[in-house]
Amino acid sequence: MILNWILLLLTAALAYFFGSVSTRRVASRYVFHRDLTKLGRGNVWLSNFRRLFGPLGFVKLALVEILKDLLPLGVGALLIAIRGRSDLGVAFAGFCLMMGRLWPVFNRYRGGHGCFALILTGLLLEPSVGVLAALGIIIGIWIFKSLTVGAVLGALAMAAVAVMVVESRLVLILTALICLLVLLHHIPGLRRVFRGEEEKLSRVQDISYKFDEDF
Repeated sequence: MILNWILLLLTAALAYFFGSVSTRRVASRYVFHRDLTKLGRGNVWLSNFRRLFGPLGFVKLALVEILKDLLPLGVGALLIAIRGRSDLGVAFAGFCLMMGRLWPVFNRYRGGHGCFALILTGLLLEPSVGVLAALGIIIGIWIFKSLTVGAVLGALAMAAVAVMVVESRLVLILTALICLLVLLHHIPGLRRVFRGEEEKLSRVQDISYKFDEDF
């Protein structure tokens, strides 16, 4: 019994810690050697990043994000596998990781969208869960040009598929809680979307930097 609690606490601490660590700061120090946090906010940040580093830069940043999220998920699976429940380890680590991604202690509990964490957790639990979550995110971003809508559709798709394919009741509950966290976190964003107040993503090349003396 004591061992179970120790394993759960280790998994929770590691997953929440890695979720709270800023991908931009990690990538700034070890990959790009430039402070990415100073490129702007929201879509301004995205457009400035695209201009400076191009598609390959996005791939590098995505790899940092994936590796940072995969590590605690893998460790959680290995730790709980000691008790014969690696799937439970992934689900529990995914829940704690999502807590860190959405409410990071190192950024005053103001987090991002958690899309990569959602997809990776689903893929490790059951490939179809991760694939449908990814499709929901892609559809939301492509059609509505909104990361908020993409994250919400991804969470809804993940929950719907998990109900059909996940056999363990406890793992299913944790998966549902992960999706619920995403939905709760994005309620303010959805309100802005419905009011037409959220800036939409654009695939059009941004040239506004030409009038910005900082770049």
